[in-house]
Amino acid sequence: MTQATPQITDSHCHLDFPDFGHELDLVVARAVAAGVTRMVTICTRLRNEPQVRGIAEAYAPVFYAAGTHPMSAAEEPMVTVDDLVALARHPKFVGIGETGLDYHYTAESAEVQQRSLRVHIAAAQETGLPLIVHARDADEDMARILAEGYRERAYACVMHCFSSGAGLARAALDLGFYLSMSGIAAFPKSKELRDIFAAAPLDRILLETDAPYLAPPPHRGRRNEPAYTAHTARVGADLFGLDYTAFAAQTQANFDRLFAKAASWQEAA
Repeated sequence: MTQATPQITDSHCHLDFPDFGHELDLVVARAVAAGVTRMVTICTRLRNEPQVRGIAEAYAPVFYAAGTHPMSAAEEPMVTVDDLVALARHPKFVGIGETGLDYHYTAESAEVQQRSLRVHIAAAQETGLPLIVHARDADEDMARILAEGYRERAYACVMHCFSSGAGLARAALDLGFYLSMSGIAAFPKSKELRDIFAAAPLDRILLETDAPYLAPPPHRGRRNEPAYTAHTARVGADLFGLDYTAFAAQTQANFDRLFAKAASWQEAA
C-alpha cells in the first residue's frame, strides 16, 4: 500500500469459508495493498469459533465476531448470553453476531430465529460490543424486536449488508444504528437501495464485502474478497458527492466509533 492510498475497513467478511482455501496470505496482502487495512471476519456457527479466532490471531489486520446466523438457528444449539460474553473477552473479538432474521429461505424457523436474536441483543447490551444484524424479508419483526430490546437497555448495532426497505432503514437509524454498504449497492439495478443509503446520515455508513459473496462490479459473479471493498467505497463516495479520500476517512471514523474495541487495539498495537 502506498502512503497515498486512503484507508478503509471491510467490516464484514468470512475468511474461514472454504472459498479462500490456502490463499489467505495473498487475500490479506491484496486487501492491504488496496487500502483495506482492517477486516472483521465473522463466525456464523459457534462450533467454528476456534478456526475464526485463529485467523484473527494469525493476521494483524483481522478482527473477528461470532454468533449464530439466523439461517442456522434451527440447526445449532441455542447460544447463551454467557457463551457470547465469554468469547468477548478475547482482545480481537469486536462484535456480537451475525444474528438476525431471514424469512426468505428459513421462514419456518422464525420463532427460534427471534429467540436467538434476543439472546444476541442481550449479549451486546452486556458487553457493550456492537450487534451485527442480518435481515432478509423480515423487516416488520426485525424493526419491532430491535426497538423492544433498545427500550429495555441501549445497545449499538450495524445492519450488515443492508438491502432491506426504507422503513427498516429509518427504524434502525432512528435507534442510532448503522447501515453497512456491500457490493449490492454497486449493482446497476440497485438504484432504490442506493437512494436509501443516500438519504442516511453520512456518519452512520460502514463498508463491507460479505466476502466470498456479492462481489461488486467489475468482479460480479466471481469470488469476492476484502480488497474489493474499494469498489463499493467508490460508489459510496459518488453517492454522497464526496471524493474518495473524504468518503474513506468518514467511513473509517464511523467504524472506529462503532467498533471502538478494534480502534483501541489498533492504537495499542
